[in-house]
Amino acid sequence: MELAQSFVEQPLYKRLKPSDWLYAVLVLVAAGQAWRLYNPFMDGYEQAILAGSAIGLVALGWFWKSWRWFFPLSAGVALLGISLYHGQLARAQTAFWLKFLLSSQSAIMWMCTLFFLATLVYWAGLLTRSAMLSRMGSGLTWAAAVMGAAGLFVRWYESYLIGSDVGHIPVSNLYEVFILFTLITALMYLYYEARFATRQAGAFVLLVISAAVGFILWYSFDRQAHEIQPLIPALQSWWMKIHVPANFVGYGAFAMSAMLGVAELLVLKGVLKDRLPSAEVLDEMMYKAISIGFLFFTIATILGAMWAADAWGGYWSWDPKETWALIVWLNYAAWLHIRLVKGWRGEPLAWWAVIGLLVTTFAFLGVNMYLTGLHSYGGL
Repeated sequence: MELAQSFVEQPLYKRLKPSDWLYAVLVLVAAGQAWRLYNPFMDGYEQAILAGSAIGLVALGWFWKSWRWFFPLSAGVALLGISLYHGQLARAQTAFWLKFLLSSQSAIMWMCTLFFLATLVYWAGLLTRSAMLSRMGSGLTWAAAVMGAAGLFVRWYESYLIGSDVGHIPVSNLYEVFILFTLITALMYLYYEARFATRQAGAFVLLVISAAVGFILWYSFDRQAHEIQPLIPALQSWWMKIHVPANFVGYGAFAMSAMLGVAELLVLKGVLKDRLPSAEVLDEMMYKAISIGFLFFTIATILGAMWAADAWGGYWSWDPKETWALIVWLNYAAWLHIRLVKGWRGEPLAWWAVIGLLVTTFAFLGVNMYLTGLHSYGGL
């Protein structure tokens, strides 16, 4: 006990191991190389984003050890794919490894396949109480996340091969942000899976990811949404690089909390009670997810208001998207208030988390489909 207490009280720099510093050096060298190559094309804001991203990646790697291999591996796969282009986008259809594995579309299709497989394997592990199958589900989820991250990196590069005026970070349309959503949700779940030692919950969380994958596939094949398009004027802003990712940390956390809420409700009803984690563990995971999601959604909302002021001259215009973002924010603010101040636990908050996903889904998709406003460029 005394040893654990002394470890907690140690300053951060004393707790860091050589591998932690090696990871930090790797990230900073990569950021320095990016600055050296692309500094002439970056304004002051984008340089600040690059510096902030490097610091954030180092901090994340120190906080979550798995990130230290996930991010370099994803970047390595992406760089391998990029190196095969030789500056020619047409090679995506002729070079074997690009066509079947490493072009952005191929990598993302592999991501979709692996997420579907992970869902099936997680459920097989849950129903059969097989620890091996649960580990396989976790491994498949990691593999899908690697391919998804690599696919987004390669897509970013491909957009610049089309033209320097076309190139942009791949978070500009529903196809790209759904990929980002699946990636963020999966990574958040994998973190909590390791922290709480609850692989069985993956069967539920992967369901919402598979639903998003189904949308990606439909949107790709029915609408040809995978084709890279130039940014519309409203999105030609550095604000997009920080607002959208922050938003989708929130969306991913809220989606994960809803599926954990479903699992908790089943446990409370006695369904799969002997196979799933306890209701208390699921409740705590749900609370942690909503707390993180609320933090990032708050940051994203503030960034969105600042972007609106820059683009449209006002911080808030009661546009339908803004109004529903406020409704989502108030919903989860109330959820956290009820839990922390009133001490609610269990079934009421689990149902609230599930219903909250419906509210969030309408704010994300329903507004684009059924309402018009300043954000109508995001419609289906």
